[in-house]
Amino acid sequence: MKYYSRHFVKPGDLNPAQRLFGGQLLAWIDEEAAIFAGCQMGTPMVVTKLMSEINFVSSAFCGDVVEFGFEVVEIGRTSLTIHCEVRRKQDHALILRVDRIVFVALDAEGRPTPHQKAGMTLEQARQATEENRERRLAG
Repeated sequence: MKYYSRHFVKPGDLNPAQRLFGGQLLAWIDEEAAIFAGCQMGTPMVVTKLMSEINFVSSAFCGDVVEFGFEVVEIGRTSLTIHCEVRRKQDHALILRVDRIVFVALDAEGRPTPHQKAGMTLEQARQATEENRERRLAG
């Protein structure tokens, strides 16, 4: 799993037990996962269709840095399913796992539309992602 982004846990992100508020973490996940899915699908016009069971494994505290890992697990014609893990950067302790988050690509009228990875196998999609990454880094 690759980790794509990070957030500082700040005082305003805490619940009354002085731990990262679960709702705040879910909002961050939805935003970060949508960005990841949109990049994979080749469009920013994506909506969250489904989040599977969410498993809070441990807590994060004020001052922690949390990082978000994503990987594609299924490719549909208009959808993309990803797996998400959130961990503490300092010690890589797992905070949360979401097995499946499904995003759907939309056209200008808000209807589901095929995306750039539609019809690819997972291996083809991973290869295309790696090639795009290498092109970006090369300049």
